Amino acid sequence: GQPLGPRRLSLRPVPKVPNMEAFLREAAVKVKQRARGCLAPELCLQAVRAATETPFAEGVRRERELFRVLLSSGQARALQYAFFAERAVHRWATPAGASWSSAAPQPVRKAAVIGLGTMGRGIVTSLVKASIPVVALEQDLEYLNKGRKAVMLLLEREAMKMEGGAQSLDFHNPARLQFTVDFDLLHDVDLVIEAVFENMALKKEIFHKLSKICKPGALLCTNTSALNIDEIASATSCPQQVIGTHFFSPAHVMRLLEIIYGRHTSPTAIATAMQLAKALKKVGVVVGNCFGFVGNRMMFPYVQQAVFLLEEGSRPEAVDQVLEDFGFKIGPFRMSDLAGLDVGWRSRQGQGLTGPSLPVGTPARQRQGQRYSPLPDLLCEHGRFGQKTAKGWYRYEKAGGRTATPDPWLHSFLSHYRDTHGIRARFIDQEEILERCLFSLINEGFAILAEGIASGPEHLD
Repeated sequence: GQPLGPRRLSLRPVPKVPNMEAFLREAAVKVKQRARGCLAPELCLQAVRAATETPFAEGVRRERELFRVLLSSGQARALQYAFFAERAVHRWATPAGASWSSAAPQPVRKAAVIGLGTMGRGIVTSLVKASIPVVALEQDLEYLNKGRKAVMLLLEREAMKMEGGAQSLDFHNPARLQFTVDFDLLHDVDLVIEAVFENMALKKEIFHKLSKICKPGALLCTNTSALNIDEIASATSCPQQVIGTHFFSPAHVMRLLEIIYGRHTSPTAIATAMQLAKALKKVGVVVGNCFGFVGNRMMFPYVQQAVFLLEEGSRPEAVDQVLEDFGFKIGPFRMSDLAGLDVGWRSRQGQGLTGPSLPVGTPARQRQGQRYSPLPDLLCEHGRFGQKTAKGWYRYEKAGGRTATPDPWLHSFLSHYRDTHGIRARFIDQEEILERCLFSLINEGFAILAEGIASGPEHLD
């Protein structure tokens, strides 16, 4: 029998919650760590704070102000650009006139992966997750068993993240995933991805074998990160079927798939590789053939500047910190340790930039008339390959460990290196670190566009 009166929630006072200040402070620290350099998550937190401290109408007003700040921000424009750029890259074209509108893909009902190192394992995992039956091949039983164990572990982890768990992946079924050392089992696959290490002679030998064993229409893909697609294709009788499918490490996580066409690659092969990217839930980007293609070619000068900064007086943790605070998920030195320093070392040895084929009397810090830093080579000579050996630019708790700790050994190594080469260490500020790394990355991007290796800035971005 009592009057109900106004019961509108928004008119009631905001209850005072104990420890709210401490809770919001802690949340702010977490948000800053998770979304480095990103404006929106921090402003969302400010909106929540306003809701706890002020009456409803005022909280909503504050939220609207914050939203307006985001609406007109450079970050919003950049995210909108990235959203549309990601969709624009599906519409690919080559200078020879092939394009997405006229080329039709072949179906991929069964695939094979050659080599079960870090990259091969991730690629097998991606294919299994996309429900494409896979044959995984290694050179001998020892490597095969090691690779099998690692792949199964990855798949079990992936299955745990999925609804329906391991049943949905069904990776214990040999019809879905088969491990072998026998090349002849590849006779009926629609597509092969070669993922052995960066050695041209080895890749050519494998492709020569594949062109004899695989059925005539099978697509022959190489996961090379820098080597010449045309030279690899020259070892086959079907260069039109050869294409680069460069996955990024870890291959089952990273969404980018760089698709590289050679001089003879057919439009059907490009369309099939793009269709594969879609099936794997990756963003396929079609680019031309040059050393390092687009991803690595842009990364070389970026990492090179980072190493020059160490020569001149900086430290790995200082450079990484600046780039991570700017918004990169991972700085150049932590990234190198994760990927493995030996990968670049092997590539530089192959190019004759270091190692036994380097002519006697070559200056330590110059190659082909350009400035060069032997620092990464020296680390590899000391057996420091990054996370896999528990030490690289940083120290790790164990081989394969993830937690990077600044290494006093490296600091004294750097100062000894500077003394040897007569370099006077100087203080390098954040601005210089950011500009030297980013501008070299951006400038290389412009050079790639100018050469027509990429067909538009969206492809690079």
